[in-house]
Amino acid sequence: MNECIVIQGLEMHFRGCDALRGVDLVVPQGSVYALLGENGAGKTTLIRILTGFQHPSKGTCRILDLDPISDALALRRRIGYVADAPALYDWMRVDEIGWFASSFYPEGFVDRYRESVQRYDLPLDRKIKNLSKGQRAKVALSLSTAHDPELLILDEPTSGLDPLVRREFMESMVERAANGQTVLLSSHQISEVERVADYIAIMHKGKVQIAAPLSELRDSIFEVTISRADPLAALPDLTQQPSSSAEVLYEKIEGRQVRWIVKNYQGSHEKLLSEWPNVLAVRSRPATLEELFIACTRGMNSSSASASATQSGIGSKADRQAS
Repeated sequence: MNECIVIQGLEMHFRGCDALRGVDLVVPQGSVYALLGENGAGKTTLIRILTGFQHPSKGTCRILDLDPISDALALRRRIGYVADAPALYDWMRVDEIGWFASSFYPEGFVDRYRESVQRYDLPLDRKIKNLSKGQRAKVALSLSTAHDPELLILDEPTSGLDPLVRREFMESMVERAANGQTVLLSSHQISEVERVADYIAIMHKGKVQIAAPLSELRDSIFEVTISRADPLAALPDLTQQPSSSAEVLYEKIEGRQVRWIVKNYQGSHEKLLSEWPNVLAVRSRPATLEELFIACTRGMNSSSASASATQSGIGSKADRQAS
């Protein structure tokens, strides 16, 4: 599969803040790739570097085999971009801003722009300054897609849109990918992303915690819950179960019950029950994307988890896994 975006060792340092700390990422062509993370995780900084608005402190990135700094003009003709707070000329009318932007793109831009704003039911003769937040977002989306870009980069694209329009827009991203185009989107709407994304990358404190096809994550991430007879007794070490590649991403202890989010879990419930007399019951199920997000952004849980881990002799491992 061809690579639309290749990021290697990307770092961005500001005074008193390391926004990106060694980001490596590959975005395949013809996919919907979602960036998830809390506010301040580094998503917007990464997007600003990809679009050439920010020079990185270290590392490299290639977009459509172009450098976003040295090939900025050529790249911007081939991509569409919507910022989380798009800057529009407030004194222009809806139709005027489309005509103005068309001078930067090949013929056909205006026709596709008008089709888009009419689909969103936007008044062509209304000035931008008199539009609602949702209407401004629709104008920005129409401008970003009217030149039919090979790559569409979206930073919180559905902010301000009503639920129906949001759903229709997200589904249109799947259609773009089916036609061989690529969509990179940053969003807080986990349920929306889960419905349309082919790939997921979760960022936390300037690093990519996990990046994989969504289908692979669904098959490899599990929630494992055990009930114990004695809440002070040592806990099982899931990494020593038959699947040696198991990795505990998150641990939460509530009295006699312990809940883990585990990557590559293929353990045996019978083995846990037989080898750990303190374990009364074991349950497991595929974890949701929201649970994986919490695991990647919260890491090993509170001091109670660390204390119990120390009792079981795996305190140092818990410390290494802590966020």
